[in-house]
Amino acid sequence: MALLEVNHLQTSFFTDAGEVKAVNDVSFTLDRGKVLGIVGESGSGKSVTAYSIMQILAGTGKIIGGSVKLDGQELVGAGEKVMKNIRGNKISIIFQDPMTSLNPTYTIGKQLIEAIMLHTPRNKKQAKERAIEMLKLVNVNEPEKRMKQYPYEHSGGMRQRVMIAMALACEPDILIADEPTTALDVTIQAQILELMGQLQEELGMAIIMITHDLGVVAQMCDEVIVMYAGSICEQGTADEIFYNPRHEYTKGLMRSIPTADTAGHRLQPITGTPIDLLNMPEGCPFAPRCDNAMKICIHHRAERMQINDDHAAACWMNVKKGVEDGSIEIDSETATEGGDDLG
Repeated sequence: MALLEVNHLQTSFFTDAGEVKAVNDVSFTLDRGKVLGIVGESGSGKSVTAYSIMQILAGTGKIIGGSVKLDGQELVGAGEKVMKNIRGNKISIIFQDPMTSLNPTYTIGKQLIEAIMLHTPRNKKQAKERAIEMLKLVNVNEPEKRMKQYPYEHSGGMRQRVMIAMALACEPDILIADEPTTALDVTIQAQILELMGQLQEELGMAIIMITHDLGVVAQMCDEVIVMYAGSICEQGTADEIFYNPRHEYTKGLMRSIPTADTAGHRLQPITGTPIDLLNMPEGCPFAPRCDNAMKICIHHRAERMQINDDHAAACWMNVKKGVEDGSIEIDSETATEGGDDLG
């Protein structure tokens, strides 16, 4: 049994302007000890997927369908009492900005001790010892001194280490890292990622790495989910996604990565802007920005297609390729709905 099973998850935000379908029919599994990467542009639904799992949505947000199971236990509809026991103990999260995630009016030590006492049976003395132990684990120098300091007295990289220590203090089964290296310089980014990799191996926990940085994904992740407009457009192993991308959006992300081969040449950004989630098109949401969009893409969404055992994508280009090489036959219904427009 998978450690985490997410099936057909749907999350919406209800605003004065209308319903924003932030997560639309998302499904995936996560095994123990594995690292899952979720990538995509801002607004693609990455963070909302994580917040839905932990049920820490804003007041206007609501899970309107689907299932989230942790070790077979259903979390959707489980209630706040159950979720309080899950958060921190079973699933922890590192938020994007450590400066706004830490309370500026309390010392680092007070915040660490409070979190440990809330989620474990330790008394205050034991919680303090555990906090110092965790700061040492994440390579914070002079941990006893740091415990007495406030967040503003630490650098961005040091605050991020404190957040990691807080997230791992109760030894969760799953760590969700939401853009853990945002706003950090390249050197500190590398140190944080190396630290997370070491801790993941030592503690044997599973990680969900949410990022827009494909370099981070290549370095850390076993499996990758590519999201766009609240939906999964491609899913597979890291090798499959990087060396055999089968969705036009994923290909666009790959083309926009600077490499040694692109030195001296202009990068190829994805044209246009992300889709308005209040006015979703009836067809593929990426079609307005896709250079290879066909007539069928405008009016019909492609179904998820299994490329191989480790790879799936929802793109009409795969159907077109299959029709051309004879590996796919279009049935009468598909032909009627637009099979003639595969070109």
